[in-house]
Amino acid sequence: MNRALVCGCAALVAAAPTSLRAQRPAAPAPAAGPVRHVPPLPDPTGWGTPVLALARGPDGSIWAGTYGEGIYVLRPNADQWENLRAEDDTSRHSISWDFVHAFAFGPGAGDVWYGTVGNGWGLSRDGGRTWRNWELRDLGPKWQYVTPNGITTHGDTVFIATADGIRWTADHGATWRDVSDSGQAALPSRYVLTMSPAARGAGLWVSTLRGLGVWTQRGFVPTQPDPVPVLGRIRSVFVVEARDAVVPAVLGGETCAGSLRPKRRQVDAHWECMIMFRGIGNAAAVRAMEDCDHVLCAMASSAGAVMPRRMGLALQDPAGTARSHDVYATLVPPPDAPTDTLYGTACGLLGSQSPACLASGDTAGVAAPAPLRHSWFARPIALTDQPYIDQTYRYGSTMGGNFQQHQGVEFNNPTGTTVHAIGAGTVVFAGTAEQGSLTIAIRMDSTLTTAQGRFHLYSVYYHNSRLLVVEGQRVTRGEAIARVGHTGRATNDHLHLEVHAAPVDSVRLIVDPNERYPHYTTNPELWIEPLPGTGVVAGRVFDAQGRPVPQARIYGIVKPEPQETPFAYAETYGEHGHPDPAYGEHFAVGDVPAGDYTLGVEVEGRKLFRRVHVEAGKLTWVDFRP
Repeated sequence: MNRALVCGCAALVAAAPTSLRAQRPAAPAPAAGPVRHVPPLPDPTGWGTPVLALARGPDGSIWAGTYGEGIYVLRPNADQWENLRAEDDTSRHSISWDFVHAFAFGPGAGDVWYGTVGNGWGLSRDGGRTWRNWELRDLGPKWQYVTPNGITTHGDTVFIATADGIRWTADHGATWRDVSDSGQAALPSRYVLTMSPAARGAGLWVSTLRGLGVWTQRGFVPTQPDPVPVLGRIRSVFVVEARDAVVPAVLGGETCAGSLRPKRRQVDAHWECMIMFRGIGNAAAVRAMEDCDHVLCAMASSAGAVMPRRMGLALQDPAGTARSHDVYATLVPPPDAPTDTLYGTACGLLGSQSPACLASGDTAGVAAPAPLRHSWFARPIALTDQPYIDQTYRYGSTMGGNFQQHQGVEFNNPTGTTVHAIGAGTVVFAGTAEQGSLTIAIRMDSTLTTAQGRFHLYSVYYHNSRLLVVEGQRVTRGEAIARVGHTGRATNDHLHLEVHAAPVDSVRLIVDPNERYPHYTTNPELWIEPLPGTGVVAGRVFDAQGRPVPQARIYGIVKPEPQETPFAYAETYGEHGHPDPAYGEHFAVGDVPAGDYTLGVEVEGRKLFRRVHVEAGKLTWVDFRP
């Protein structure tokens, strides 16, 4: 036995389907371990290919959705992966986007569906050779963000779960019907976190920002009791099919996986975490589960792979780095197949991960966690809404060269979500700005003084659907000032937040519809308070001549949430990014769960690795120099 932590079956009573255990003993699950029968995924970057989804086609082919490398397919009897990529192709015969985290098959024999992180979804009727895509030019500024593993089929019907609700079709996409947070059979929130077919085709289990339940065309029935207080927001659902099962489903949440403890004697029914997850900490988000009908699930979590063993469940071997334990997908073999369960991690398939993912590094240039210098401001979105920053398009980011250098941060939320002022100040702009974006700018009461001088601070809020304040109005910290929308140059419902530190007090230099790259933006993640239990990592990347390296990718941080915009790497600022006057950083990432990480970056062809420790409410600094 390796060093993996093993948990015996008797200890899993809180998560095992009770009636299922009474009917039959646990069937032996496929052995999990190093990937012996599947070739390693290609690694174009040398840092490992992030695997966001795994699925098996009806013909036995294996499909892997990745972050930035498109789709990899291993056809039956093939010994090499086939790569499907997005192309600038007016014939639309390629996939639409190289960031893929959902698959489904059917109803036709050759039908393959895929969903993306930010550019809709697509269908192939011929096993992946040609594609019909539904993307921005087809859908408009909604439906772009498909839920992770958020495509499912039932009979002739295909359901697509997104951050804007659920769309479904029974005719291969010729026509679509929508499920939202209004109208007949409304969801409690249109922002869907996960979706799974209910037992025996009786609707869908749907988890949203406002709760979990079962949806049918007759309505939505919330789960009682509510599992969220114990498990956190639900990110994966495995439905138990047994007709007399006491436990309806095993749920994967933000903190653990667990299931329902039935009511007994004087104890009410309640949800409990698996013992496996107790003591791991608050970062064990469970993203995917398989084979739970055999009691012992194969699970993908941000704290490692949970593997079925003969003696119970085992957590992935603790050796390695936080990134090597960042698992997104799992795929069990067909019954009686002589293959292992596959786990897709942030740097390849488990057992064949990139060496760069496993490097330990040193502490040169690393400073101990220290108090933040000016996390003075609150967050613009309440913790009860979707408070997480979009991890794919941070300040200064280009999403791997796909977009312009970003001047702020995004909070993806449904239209109508309340936007709050991050601090006290005076509204100096309230109206239409860039390309029709309803925008608010606030001159903050606070100013920043450094050795460089005194800076005037502004916060700016873009893409709103409605403004609740007017120019000249005084606002307080946390006050409602607008509603989220998608006005202006926006491809989905979200708030775009900017924080400016300007040496001159000029509103025209802060909000100018003709200026695509404002002069004084800074990274908002250094200004707003981190989420509970998290800190900030910031630093610089220099070349051998001591010059900043623009758009360098920094790997190694693990961010469990939000799963729908997964974290792969940070980027140093380019010519349009501005270091904070108090820090002079080249990159900064907030909301990093407290813990230990190995960060890596490539400079002039050489990979550099540094070990850092993150503490809640503090900033950890790291300098990379060859």
